[in-house]
Amino acid sequence: MHHARFRDPAGSVRTGQWNDGSVEFGGETFDADAVDLLAPCEPSKIVCVGLNYEKHAEESGMEIPDRPLLFLKGPNAVAAPGSTVTLPAGKERVDYEAELGVVVGDQCRNVSRDHAMDVVSGFTCVNDVSNRDDQEVEQNWIRGKAFDNSAPLGPVVSTPDEVPDDARISLRVNGEVKQDSSRADFIFSVPELIEEITTYMTLEPGDVILTGTPEGVGPLSDGDHVAVDIEGIPTLEHGVRTVD
Repeated sequence: MHHARFRDPAGSVRTGQWNDGSVEFGGETFDADAVDLLAPCEPSKIVCVGLNYEKHAEESGMEIPDRPLLFLKGPNAVAAPGSTVTLPAGKERVDYEAELGVVVGDQCRNVSRDHAMDVVSGFTCVNDVSNRDDQEVEQNWIRGKAFDNSAPLGPVVSTPDEVPDDARISLRVNGEVKQDSSRADFIFSVPELIEEITTYMTLEPGDVILTGTPEGVGPLSDGDHVAVDIEGIPTLEHGVRTVD
């Protein structure tokens, strides 16, 4: 099952069931073109995982971590599917990073990996847009990762049964495949990540965990069209623009 948040023709925000280009709510069916599709959840925080693919660690010149590397994006980073992401001005390199997003369903703390999936409402597609100038040169994760609209996500939340354990994860820029890997290539599984994160912080309903990106990251340019494809989840698409 797939769930979408949308603004109906009357301007009300609803959450309904997504069915291949239409959404159902309250006994009504709305064509996707007749509504504004919103980010499918409203996270209080986005917990991000770095270097969760061996080949991405290799291309980054980094050692494989012995426990998950964690950082945060705030709710300001969320961008809706179909939006145009504005890149930070004056930067030499801002990269795309396709990621599987885990959407939290229940408030939770100290969750064991054996029970981790009990707190997951589903999965979504995310592009962890990354400003390398400040992330790599200054080692500044706020400027590098947490700027406005740096986490386009959606278009829906797909229930866990829809997304295989070996789901393909890929990203296209202007129709050209740039990343192509699998959830099976994670260094740390979703249950392991939830166990580690909830050891240190409480997760709230709607929070999102970004599970890391595969190899093949690269720069974005003004006018690019990005598509994130994850097996079992409808495609996330968004545009890109730069400002002077």
